[in-house]
Amino acid sequence: MNLIQSINSPADLRNLPPEKLAEVAEEIRTFMLEHVSQSGGHLASSLGAVELTVALHYCFNTPVDKLVWDVGHQAYAHKILTGRRDQFKNLRRFGGISGFPRISESEYDSVSVGHASTSISAALGLAIGRDLKKEKHAVVAIIGDGSLSGGLSFEGLNNLGSLSTNMVIVLNDNKMSISKNVGAMSRYLTRVLTDKRYKKLKDEVWELTGRLATFGSRIRNLLHNIDETVKHFVIPGKLFEDMGIRYFGPIDGHDIPKLVEIFRFVKDHTTGPVLVHAITTKGKGYSFAENNATKYHGISKFSLDTGDVVCSPASRPSYSEVFGRTLVEIGARRSDVVAITAAMPDGTGLSFFRDAYPDRFFDVGIAEEHAVTFAAGLALKGLKPVVALYSTFLQRAFDQLVHDVALDNLNITFCIDRAGLVGEDGPTHHGALDLSFVRTVPGALIMAAASGTELKRMLITAMTYTAGPVFIRYCRGCIPDDLAGGDVSPLAIPEPAVVRKGATVALVCAGDMLLHAAAACDILEKRGITPTLVNARFVKPLSAEFYGTLFSSHSHIVTLESNSLAGGFGSGVLELAAAMGVSLSQFLRLGYPDCFLEHGSNAKILEKIKLDPKSIAEQVLQFVHK
Repeated sequence: MNLIQSINSPADLRNLPPEKLAEVAEEIRTFMLEHVSQSGGHLASSLGAVELTVALHYCFNTPVDKLVWDVGHQAYAHKILTGRRDQFKNLRRFGGISGFPRISESEYDSVSVGHASTSISAALGLAIGRDLKKEKHAVVAIIGDGSLSGGLSFEGLNNLGSLSTNMVIVLNDNKMSISKNVGAMSRYLTRVLTDKRYKKLKDEVWELTGRLATFGSRIRNLLHNIDETVKHFVIPGKLFEDMGIRYFGPIDGHDIPKLVEIFRFVKDHTTGPVLVHAITTKGKGYSFAENNATKYHGISKFSLDTGDVVCSPASRPSYSEVFGRTLVEIGARRSDVVAITAAMPDGTGLSFFRDAYPDRFFDVGIAEEHAVTFAAGLALKGLKPVVALYSTFLQRAFDQLVHDVALDNLNITFCIDRAGLVGEDGPTHHGALDLSFVRTVPGALIMAAASGTELKRMLITAMTYTAGPVFIRYCRGCIPDDLAGGDVSPLAIPEPAVVRKGATVALVCAGDMLLHAAAACDILEKRGITPTLVNARFVKPLSAEFYGTLFSSHSHIVTLESNSLAGGFGSGVLELAAAMGVSLSQFLRLGYPDCFLEHGSNAKILEKIKLDPKSIAEQVLQFVHK
């Protein structure tokens, strides 16, 4: 890997002769595989974007020219080329570099990203800001085909076409039907369109016909109509051209000489908005990833030789699997149950329901807002929709929750996966806010599962509930209990469960914090305190009768939650206590601080924010003895 060892910035890359770029790409791919196999990460997308990244940094003067990555899980080569090669061994680890572009990490990261479909809008803002400040530099948005299913990307395209500023979009296409027209004719047309002689001839013919007083306008109309008809049949970018965005492609996204040729042409010889359509292969260069891009989209540590994930076998299923299998059981009994997700059937566990009941399963793509409103329409027809989304992605559909669901009190069940910490994916993916924003939704029933059995019971409870929207949140990872023979009866709304009966101090927990609190109770008992341990189960509404008794029988109440303290479960308990006239001095709230939590292992993060069992016990002791 002699070449990439000499590249500490894109300027070093640009000093190389063009014929060396393919060798650079192969070295990056080998380097990436060696490191990601040890750290885990978003591999397939990054492998597929290596040549694109090399060509972009070779042709554009970064960091003066701005590259804006969509989602960012394809940006590992970008990190390697922009001075973070030696830090790559700590990718996604606590204290190491992020798995996504972050403004705070590098001047080459123009926008912090992690969610899909943001690149075009953000890049357009940078481009218009450049124009208003009279600056001269290029702005390039790199968007994957999957992100084009998100409505935000089309809003950005629409605005870009009307503003007509200089901006380049690179469509990294590895899947869409838009790519089916790749072939000799498309390659020929692309060569023609990028040929300066063709452009000069076209401009001269157009100018000449404009001077012909009698027939000029008719000839122009005829030429235009023929041109438009041919484009509809041959050029897959007609959609973009109709939006006012000049289209180039499709081109082979792994052919560096062709990429360099078109990027240089676009940069030096075009004005206005431009889209370059590149066809790539996810997982390029690693056969296991090419053959199973879904598995290697985001993967844990794995063997380079076999492609197998290296980990101890899980003794218990994940919450996502429990959810998916339980919904299949419910679906067998109820034909009105339908399931919806936004491009995450495997991650959410809905693949089980999809396989069992394909006619009742809907993957709407990266379109969370549509997923929620689509569910509202289904509910209005008397169906029982279940919408499964990651917590961090449900944020995108808050208006739809309020306007399209809660306003008419529609009975939809929202299963909020990845609630709480998600480890190495970091701040863009931690589910730290869902309790806070969902609590504000009028009429919401909110439950937080602390075990697999409880998740099953909550789903069954949701199926019997008819009074409005239901939200069930659960964390990432394996369930802490054995489901065999567990109680699967509906829960009594909104009653908590007393797990341990103690005195003086009560620890009231929402969801997965119950395990940490139980371990803290063991520590406290050795220090002479026997707390009452409560599994809240319900975040909204809260049982006035239960909590009134708890407040009067315990001098110290500690709430624990895997959510931001701002507006979360603890805030709800305080609001209830205030309404009852209880002194708020007897309460201590423990949860996430009012900041974005970094990436790293959950254990490291919990220790830092003092939510590990030892830290919880110490804070309770200080609270009791103050």
